[in-house]
Amino acid sequence: MAIIEVLEPERSRPSTPPSSDQHLIDRTLDGDLTAFENLVARHQDVVFRVASRIVGPDQAQDVSQDAFLRAFHRLPRFRGESSFRTWLLQITQNAAINELQRARRRETDPENGAEPVDSDHRRQPASELERREREQRLEHKLRLLRDDYRSLLVLRDLEGLSYSEIAEVLEMPLGSVKGRLHRAREELIDLLRRNTYDWELPK
Repeated sequence: MAIIEVLEPERSRPSTPPSSDQHLIDRTLDGDLTAFENLVARHQDVVFRVASRIVGPDQAQDVSQDAFLRAFHRLPRFRGESSFRTWLLQITQNAAINELQRARRRETDPENGAEPVDSDHRRQPASELERREREQRLEHKLRLLRDDYRSLLVLRDLEGLSYSEIAEVLEMPLGSVKGRLHRAREELIDLLRRNTYDWELPK
């Protein structure tokens, strides 16, 4: 990732293990952009997964890049009160929600036409097509949920974050996380049960 600006170095910080996120953060703040590239390499997979499951795979790369750029420029404000990953996923989630809002505005644009047919899609084996179509239907169902419900399901059930980590990412009280996650799961199951042929869920 090309970064244009170089942050002003700070004079002194306590020593940290060279393999830790904090060590890479310290080096970045001292002007070492390679250190930030290492942070990107370390966390880009989880950032892309979270972005993809919130906005869909087509916009996930743009959201991921936006999240890392925001993280870079906000790095001087990172105080280590939570893990860097949790802080970064909070930025990712906010960037993804912003993209969803922009997408909804674009949907009202009458110039938006139907997407072209993917010729490669037709040439794939039947089993791969079925798997891909099921994933796309699941992503479609997720997009029918409220934004906060979708984020809760992605962070907890797909990424395995703890309740306390989710509370930090979504800036939500811990009790609200548990209650809303329960409602989000119920709503998703209800959506999936409307097509039990695809999902084989009990009635």
